[in-house]
Amino acid sequence: MTFESEVIAWLPQLRRYARALTGDRAWADDLVQDTAERALARWSAFRPNSNLRAWLLTILRHLYIDQLRGRREIAVDEESAPWRNLEAPHGEVDGLVLRDVQRALYCLPLEQREVLLLVCVEELSYQEASSALGVPIGTVMSRLSRAREHMRALLCEEPPGPMHGPQPRAPRAAHKVAPLKVVRNR
Repeated sequence: MTFESEVIAWLPQLRRYARALTGDRAWADDLVQDTAERALARWSAFRPNSNLRAWLLTILRHLYIDQLRGRREIAVDEESAPWRNLEAPHGEVDGLVLRDVQRALYCLPLEQREVLLLVCVEELSYQEASSALGVPIGTVMSRLSRAREHMRALLCEEPPGPMHGPQPRAPRAAHKVAPLKVVRNR
């Protein structure tokens, strides 16, 4: 298999990660295209016995951060947040739960969201996520733990009432939220 065909084979996973980071289909597609272009232009920088997927995800993340800095959009305004335009999948009972999870995901700080996406969605090992993010493995584990706790708290919170702030509630009996996947270091 050629280097180009290996890069092409990873495009769906890159797109999924980019969409989860940005919440915007067009921006995600642009990020994936830029990532593929950069990888193909700098193929000689890739070490043959290393993980191509982790290398591509690292490139994508760096491009994303560069674009955020260029746009000066590190913080997301609640009214223009990406989840405001997301629709629940048609015909699925769990569509609202999916929307709740997406909303909670975008409420996480960027560092926690990145780790959660890399480890739990993209199924990178802690070591691979550590390399992709450029942080120690202990930082990955710590951020992942905080992200999971933050997600649990966000998913168990009731929307604010007219005269009260957020109130914790008992877990839903009829509509349970699936637990977050526990991933062990490989």
